[in-house]
Amino acid sequence: MKRYAIYGSSGCGRGVMPLLRAELGAAGAEFDLVFIDDNPQADFVNGHRVLKYEEWIALAASERHVNVAIANSAIRARLVSKCEADGVRFHTVRASNVICMDAVELGEGAILSPFVCLTSNIRIGRHFHANLYSYVEHDCVIGDFVTFAPGVQCNGNVVIEDFAYVGAGAVIKQGQPGAPLTIGRGATIGMGAVVTRSVAPGETVVGNPARLHAKR
Repeated sequence: MKRYAIYGSSGCGRGVMPLLRAELGAAGAEFDLVFIDDNPQADFVNGHRVLKYEEWIALAASERHVNVAIANSAIRARLVSKCEADGVRFHTVRASNVICMDAVELGEGAILSPFVCLTSNIRIGRHFHANLYSYVEHDCVIGDFVTFAPGVQCNGNVVIEDFAYVGAGAVIKQGQPGAPLTIGRGATIGMGAVVTRSVAPGETVVGNPARLHAKR
């Protein structure tokens, strides 16, 4: 039995589960599909069993595949490390209407929600989350464990480093070839922010144009 799971049964996970269910169903293979939750609030969510990780890993399986649907990138990374230690494979979940053009490299474990667009010559790291209606334009480099909330507009020649979070409706201005606009490691871009300059690692910026709100 091939076992598949969405790690996290809260809002993000519940939005991802139907995409994975549709993909696996279309493939016609036999599979078991559940939610994993370390603090389950119910035995079933939207028709799927909810198991603790230890319960899921104890089930007999020919293969195990998981997608970690946790928006907080630090927690996502911790859970990925736990799964890696147990030899679990990571599954990318991609809506059927995602547009992916030329020369796009996408790391494992991503979530590409409905109406996401990735244009051309883009490199994206591991466990990227792109929520509804987000896009990444040409010649961008995105690191590991980066999260886009719904409606993010990432224009061309942008570098986004590991663990950055970009809030709903944020707009990142286009950089220049050889001089990209850079969002530093662990930076947070507030909801609706319009980013016109590079953001240092650990900074939180908000507003239009985006200005420093806090720094770790």
